[in-house]
Amino acid sequence: MQKIPFNNCELLPRGSVATIGFFDGVHRGHRHLIAQVCDMARQEGVESVVITFDKHPRQALDDAFQPQLLNFADEKMIHLAHSGVDNCVVLPFDKEMAAMSARQFMESVLHDKMGVSTLVIGYDNRFGHDRTEGFDDYVEYGRQLGIRVVCATAFQYEGISVSSSVIRRLVEEGNVVRANQLLGYPYALLGHVVEGFQQGRRLGFPTANLDIGDYEKLIPAPGVYAVRVRLEERMEMKRAIMNIGTRPTLDNGKQTLETHILNYDGDLYGKRLMVAFDQRLREERRFEHVGQLVAQMREDARMANELFDNELDE
Repeated sequence: MQKIPFNNCELLPRGSVATIGFFDGVHRGHRHLIAQVCDMARQEGVESVVITFDKHPRQALDDAFQPQLLNFADEKMIHLAHSGVDNCVVLPFDKEMAAMSARQFMESVLHDKMGVSTLVIGYDNRFGHDRTEGFDDYVEYGRQLGIRVVCATAFQYEGISVSSSVIRRLVEEGNVVRANQLLGYPYALLGHVVEGFQQGRRLGFPTANLDIGDYEKLIPAPGVYAVRVRLEERMEMKRAIMNIGTRPTLDNGKQTLETHILNYDGDLYGKRLMVAFDQRLREERRFEHVGQLVAQMREDARMANELFDNELDE
């Protein structure tokens, strides 16, 4: 896939088949849509294009809006690159672009700037100022501009209409198993290990305290999860458990993301980790004394290992 900045759209071959959207998560529904774009482009002998934005559209209208995203920008590009699309154009979404009507956007951006010949619209997607116009309007504007407008077929997974909002709700609830099924890959966090409170090490369960920075990434519900961890510059995924929460038994402080890598002893400070979620093991709990917490942590590790062993046997 070639990533093309908006100001270099002259690099884009004229007459392409395109689709447009924010594509947060690049989930199964998105890839179903992109597959239709790619198939249509191959049939017409032209290139396929995904048009997306550099930020969530609401951020251009509301400076205080803090999106809770399934993908940070680079992660989204990686998933789009694996979708099979030829090109990706990233639009700088600002107040000027947000003020465009669908007709203005189709003429000045899709027709004049990019030379799109066919626009494939997601079955529930709307664009343009206030998103007041719909598919029939797009078809008419396309007829006037020489752009064929096609509605993509819908996609369902086991009876569920797959969307970014549905997946966000599942992640917020801690249902990472279902979220992963709809995404088509494990939900993950990426960050650097920073110094923590050292309490896990004193209890026999050293943890890596993960700082995900300002990625505006959605954090799953508090609780203990079976996860797989990839260490910086390594491909191997290691078994681990992650606790998301305020550590109510110890100090009930601010929320932390603490990962205990099973059967691992090494210095992780400053290293970059990717944590991929497999399953939520339990809710966060407050124990009467530290001994109960340690016993539960041993049980968490046992359950995680059993879960991973069963997956290998399947």
